[in-house]
Amino acid sequence: MKELLYVELPTPETQAVLAWLHDQWRPELGQKLNTPDGIRWQFPHKSSQPRENIPETELSIFLWSVQRTTYLKVFRWGKIPLPQESRLLAQLEADLRQQFPQRYPAPPDIDLSQQSIFSALAPYYPQTVHFFQKMPHGEQDLQRAYWWEKRWRESVCTPQNPKSVVFPLTNAQTPAPEYDLIYIGGALGVIHAAVMARRGYKVLVVERLGFGRMNREWNISRAEFQSLIDLGLFSPDEFESIIAREYRDGFSKFFDGNNPPHLKANILYTPTVLNIAVDSSKLLKLCGDKLKAAGGEIWDFTEFSRVDIGESGVQVQTTELDTGRAKTVTGRLLIDAMGTASPIAWQLNGGRAFDSVCPTVGAVLSGISPQVWDPEYGDVLHSHGDISRGRQLIWELFPIEEDNLTLYLFHYHQVHPDNPGSLLEMYEDFFSILPEYRRCDPETLVWKKATFGYIPGHFTVGGGDRKVAFDRLLAIGDAASLQSPLVFTGFGSLVRNLGRLTHLLDTALKHDLLQAQHLNQIRAYQSNIAVTWLFSKGMMVPTGQTLPPERINAMLNTFFGLLANEPYEVADTFIKDRFNWLTFNRLAIKAAFMNPALIPWIWKQAGAKDFLRWLGSYFWFGLDSLIAWAFRGWLPQVLAGVQRWLEPNYPALWLRLLSFSYSLTGVGNSPPFASDQQQQVLRRQQEANAPPPVELELAEKVRKSGS
Repeated sequence: MKELLYVELPTPETQAVLAWLHDQWRPELGQKLNTPDGIRWQFPHKSSQPRENIPETELSIFLWSVQRTTYLKVFRWGKIPLPQESRLLAQLEADLRQQFPQRYPAPPDIDLSQQSIFSALAPYYPQTVHFFQKMPHGEQDLQRAYWWEKRWRESVCTPQNPKSVVFPLTNAQTPAPEYDLIYIGGALGVIHAAVMARRGYKVLVVERLGFGRMNREWNISRAEFQSLIDLGLFSPDEFESIIAREYRDGFSKFFDGNNPPHLKANILYTPTVLNIAVDSSKLLKLCGDKLKAAGGEIWDFTEFSRVDIGESGVQVQTTELDTGRAKTVTGRLLIDAMGTASPIAWQLNGGRAFDSVCPTVGAVLSGISPQVWDPEYGDVLHSHGDISRGRQLIWELFPIEEDNLTLYLFHYHQVHPDNPGSLLEMYEDFFSILPEYRRCDPETLVWKKATFGYIPGHFTVGGGDRKVAFDRLLAIGDAASLQSPLVFTGFGSLVRNLGRLTHLLDTALKHDLLQAQHLNQIRAYQSNIAVTWLFSKGMMVPTGQTLPPERINAMLNTFFGLLANEPYEVADTFIKDRFNWLTFNRLAIKAAFMNPALIPWIWKQAGAKDFLRWLGSYFWFGLDSLIAWAFRGWLPQVLAGVQRWLEPNYPALWLRLLSFSYSLTGVGNSPPFASDQQQQVLRRQQEANAPPPVELELAEKVRKSGS
């Protein structure tokens, strides 16, 4: 028996496919015999030899369903190929594609003044409505998910005409600033705002929702969170108080049932990656309390409308959602922390869409038996099937307090106006296929909270490829879209680079360097992260195309299998975005030898244009690495000697040199010419970056044992 064809049909109606094969499909040659799961495709013998002397040859077609989609395989019984076998199989696949084409459904337009969100969406997303009704704030959260998807779709489908919300003041003057910093967005925004408030700046945070409500949970490692402690925002005891759970180990494993033997990978164990589950509500509340204690303010249930920019400051217009009252406030600088749906970010880049996005849905829940999942462990990345309806679905599972778990389902997605990516379709998948991923009955679980969002990605060619600033306006977090394209979201990027962003922004404010050319230097760009976007591109199914169902799992198993066979320090360094040029090239060459088809696969999925863009990213990565090698050893000491004279006399040059120094010292570090206190912080960070010896020893033992 030999497998001849494997295709995915983008429909959950497996019985409809079976009925079509049984009743409507007419093969060009041979005859079919219906079976419960498919058909037997038989061919009459055309030979003068006795029938019993001819090896029996027929094709067997069968169907099955997983991940709310349908899969079909064709096997040949016998060793001798049939005449015109390839042409017959190609015709079968073409008939299937024509009958069951790829579709990209959009949510309906609804009027909530006439009905509830539940009754409006129930005909389209029955499982989603059913389980959101079990959540304490399910109605509001489902409205939020619907609103977020509609707003995201509008911004993707009309990228040439983004809504203008940033305007220059005609008289080029604003009233005296009431605040130094105005943050729009109270999730990532309040973390940064609290740091700046404690440095003596007068800060305002404007939040559209009730402050402290999050539709996503956050995970991080101790080493990375250390930057918030070193900046004085949290004490070690406060950090311990916001840890929902610290688990023992995390796994990354991708389905390989349809991969050839050389592309079946070992589990990647990462005990110090995302192993701290942070209680986001406690974290935000604590940041809010510290902000207010330092004289800052928070306006929640207040929506941003527009900002007018003058020579001396910004004038921000907002609306109180509960009263409809307009409120205007002025400041020296506006910080955009609104995330992926930010109209400022879209206008900032001329309506240029994000190159990729991860539509992400999930929930906080309890009730899964420890026999199904041990709360001492997490799933960092996991797939339990092949490509499903144009997406490679990936799960994450993180234990939190008591017996609660946070589960996510997401996929890497090409931003396309015909297919922006759907949260509601993903939620229907999430609730339907959860029992396939973990052996549980969703009806018996306790649903605590919905978690969802669009995590954006931008394929950066160089440090100046994407703007993050207007005059007197700066984007951070997801709005800046400068985070890792593999694992981390804007939270991870912000925390790891908070010292860098704070120091640079403090310098700019101190010297009133608030024009775009200066603010665009305050960013979390890393050339080593930029070069990895090709990996995320390889995890996407281009809109309008079909790929072999096992393709993306084969690529993921190549890469993560390679890391699983390396010493643990290599995987930890790579996933935390701290790898260097030599490590990247060594791993890339090994991956190419392990799977020679990898480059042609990525070429096909990325296309020639993006592949050439990536070569630009690779060039800048190599050049930045060379510059760092040439300057890191001596330039910081020279700058340390001239700081006292250079900064007050040439502040713009000093800011540029300060930004350059961060590019030399790497992610999240203080500059090497900082004060003695900052140097101590740097040394603690460097020590923290290394996983504890016990964890390293455990991880290495587990890796070698393969269990």
